[in-house]
Amino acid sequence: MNNGSITIAGLLATMPQVGRLDWIGIREVKREPLTVLEQVEVIENRGLVGDHRTQREDGKRQVTIIQAEHFPVLEAITGHDVIPPEWLRRNLVVSGINLYALRKARFMIGDVLLQGSGNCPPCSRMEKILGPGGYNAMRGHGGINAQVIWGGEIKIGDAVKYVDEE
Repeated sequence: MNNGSITIAGLLATMPQVGRLDWIGIREVKREPLTVLEQVEVIENRGLVGDHRTQREDGKRQVTIIQAEHFPVLEAITGHDVIPPEWLRRNLVVSGINLYALRKARFMIGDVLLQGSGNCPPCSRMEKILGPGGYNAMRGHGGINAQVIWGGEIKIGDAVKYVDEE
């Protein structure tokens, strides 16, 4: 900040909220149902142990994350009373922090360091899973992708925190 004025860079780097990891899911095989877990090992430059994405190194979509606060919006748009996390096919569900603000930032989940690598757009399967219009309902609500910088173990209840790179 310069002479008391607020800069956009300063605003972007101010994120005191601490979120929470609410749900974990992996798919051993692409297009198969997810397995729900309480904890999982996360491998540097790969992703979640047991997930099909760990087969490739250095991809931008090593971990997919969606925000719990978007579920009521998706339910309202699609007419579902409840949308289970498994339906949306993301690895992690977090709450209490603006996930969109982390899409190009570094952040921690427990002791694991992630780098947001962009938005996670919906796949065409949302049309079948959520019903007609499901794909468009997910647009803007699909969460983010992340790369794993430091691995470790994460578990339900772990803190989700922005990391100031300075």
